[in-house]
Amino acid sequence: MISTAADLVADVSGSLAVALPEQRWFAGKDRPVRAVIPVRATDLAGSDPRLIHAVVEVDQGQPHRDRYQLLLGVRSDLPESLGHAWVAACGDHAVYQAVHDAELTAVLLELMAHGTEIDGLRFGTEPGVTPDTSQRSRPVAAEQSNTSLVYGQTYILKLFRKVATGRSPDLELHRALAGVGCEHIAAPLGSIEGLLDGEPVTYGMMSEFLRSAVEGWAMATASVRDLVAESLLLDGAPGPPQPTDPADAGGDFASEAHRLGHAVAAVHANLATALGSSPATAGYLDALATGMQRRLDGVLGRVAELEPHAGALRAAFDEVRHLDGAVPLQRIHGDLHLGQVLRTVTRWVLIDFEGEPMVPLAARVAPASTLRDVAGILRSFDYAANHQPLGDADPEQRAAAALAWTTRNQDAFCDGYAQVAPDPRK
Repeated sequence: MISTAADLVADVSGSLAVALPEQRWFAGKDRPVRAVIPVRATDLAGSDPRLIHAVVEVDQGQPHRDRYQLLLGVRSDLPESLGHAWVAACGDHAVYQAVHDAELTAVLLELMAHGTEIDGLRFGTEPGVTPDTSQRSRPVAAEQSNTSLVYGQTYILKLFRKVATGRSPDLELHRALAGVGCEHIAAPLGSIEGLLDGEPVTYGMMSEFLRSAVEGWAMATASVRDLVAESLLLDGAPGPPQPTDPADAGGDFASEAHRLGHAVAAVHANLATALGSSPATAGYLDALATGMQRRLDGVLGRVAELEPHAGALRAAFDEVRHLDGAVPLQRIHGDLHLGQVLRTVTRWVLIDFEGEPMVPLAARVAPASTLRDVAGILRSFDYAANHQPLGDADPEQRAAAALAWTTRNQDAFCDGYAQVAPDPRK
């Protein structure tokens, strides 16, 4: 007798308790798994191979149990090429992670193309989109909290591994931005949605694959490497060490930082157009200042070097309470840094509008100041400048070069931003 999807997931739950902590996207690696409890399971296709979509709850001794989305394949004869994806034996069949099986992941594309609904799972495309279902997928190796499948060189399907009820900010904001013609996103093409506990859930989002794209972090750190390398060459010249001016370095990033600032401001303007904005209330500003004071209290106990600056920081936070109410609030990216932006041949693109992954959904979708996104990028420039190991560089010379690079690119970003929106430095 063939097991139902729910029975099969229950049968392999013990093996899943071992396999899940080994996955890069599993959030509870610091705690032992007590049990894996099936929440729902649906057959999507086939009998051999068979594709099962599942949601499981993981008991790790916490009051709130995390839920995860799984795609499980079932085969009587597992090819050697899929051996690394093996999860468990179930009778005379192998159960494995289907994201590595291009034959089964092709089913997801077919279901979206046909607008299929199965057991409350809704597969669909955005208006006017007709996917090429002949494309085959491969998983993106570098993915962390989610799993992304690239179909050919055309589409990328992000599967949200950690399941949260409520509409995905990533899908919601991409749709809103596409609706007003934003140029600085990857166009949304399709989705996998459903209900869980009576609440909406987004399981997956498909968008255009930007085949020529390079991550902003990689570009920025390459620029820093060029600067340090040229500083080392100058260090071999007669006389005292002379740090290279970032403007003269071969990999100067400032022009790209300027374009990035313009792009981020354009996205903020598009979000305000699509979803509106409103001035901050006195209550909001008071709560914001109180929250910043509370976080400072927590940090001071761990970072003694901040203590001399505590008074000035508290005074700055208190000034937030007395702003004149002209602080606009709107939807923002929420977790913006150089790893969340891609440079294509023609433009900068912002990705991953989910917000900070450890923050509750209600906080991630709440309107906020666009300066929060700006601060994330400016901080990321500082991280990039100080990310590289010192190597043979003189520490003082290296620090001077890093500071010069950071300042130049932060200013360039703000200059670009100020071409579209108010200057964030003022």
